[in-house]
Order: sequence, then C-alpha cells, then structure tokens
Amino acid sequence: MKGLILAAAVLLTACSSTPQTHYYQLPTAQVPATVIATPADGQSVVWVEHVSVPDYLAGNGVVYQASEVQYVIAANNLWASPLDQQLQQTLVSNLGQALPGWLISSKPLGANYDTLNVNVTGFQGRYDGKAVISGEWLLEHQGRVIKHAFNVVLPQSEDGYDALVSTLAQGWKQQADEIAKTLVTIK
Repeated sequence: MKGLILAAAVLLTACSSTPQTHYYQLPTAQVPATVIATPADGQSVVWVEHVSVPDYLAGNGVVYQASEVQYVIAANNLWASPLDQQLQQTLVSNLGQALPGWLISSKPLGANYDTLNVNVTGFQGRYDGKAVISGEWLLEHQGRVIKHAFNVVLPQSEDGYDALVSTLAQGWKQQADEIAKTLVTIK
C-alpha cells in the first residue's frame, strides 16, 4: 500500500510543472559615447537626479491593472532590475538621443546644470489592452521650477508581457521626447 501511495505521489509530482519565470528590461537607446572631462562652456547639462515609483510598482513583478480598482503584480514576469533604476537609465539614454550636443547624466556634473526629477505614478498594462504611463516631472532651471504632469495611454500591438513591456518602453520614450522639447524651448 505504501509503495502505491509513493508511486502516485511521484507520478503527480512529475506531472506538475513549475511556471517559467521571465525577466524584462526596458530597451535603451544607443547613444554614441563621447569623452568629456568637464562640461564645455555654454554646453547644456541636465542631471536626471531621481525617478521615483510608488510601492506597488517598486517590487519585482510587472504590474497589470485588472479593473478600475484591482492591480495584479505578476509572480513569474519580473523586472530584471529595479524599475526606478531602469526608468532613470532609459530616460538618460532617451534624452541623450533626443538632445545631441547636450550632456545628460545620472550624476551632477560641473557647477551649472538643470535638475530633473520624475515621479512615475503609473507604469502598467490595463484590462482594455492599453499601457499606461503617468506621473509628473519637475525641472529646476536657473532658479525656476517647471512642473508638468503626464498621462500616456498606448494600445498594445498584441497580447502578452513582451508586447506590454515594449509598449511601456515606447510610452516612456515619448515622455522623454516631450521633456526634451521643453528643455529646448527654455534654453
């Protein structure tokens, strides 16, 4: 009898499968490397000081909004590195691509620079097949503070986490392009 129970347990264990875990990283723009010891006179410098996310986005799981009030944090579809770090790195890269000749950095450089902080309040897929990127950014420029809210909603081209992450990256790049336009107009 014990042998039959043991065989059944082994068979059931063999039949069950562990869900495969997938890791996601936002793609970054490839900006040509230039070596600059110090910012050149008259060169525009922007320090992307911080990108913050709320607690529900700060975990490892990619977030999906299942209804107006329910959010699901994936257990097997995870960010490869912390989302706030990915958002900061890709923002620096995307701004660098959108603003050739500018020095965009995640560290303060020189004595005269603009400071950009971004508070991301939404970065998830949604039940209607759309990706949502929302929040606000604050730019400190020559003693002035410019504050701008954003809400980008883009349709996903297909189902699945790969498409969701690609759409979120596209929306984040769009927001970087909007920030770049503002930076150009205030210079």
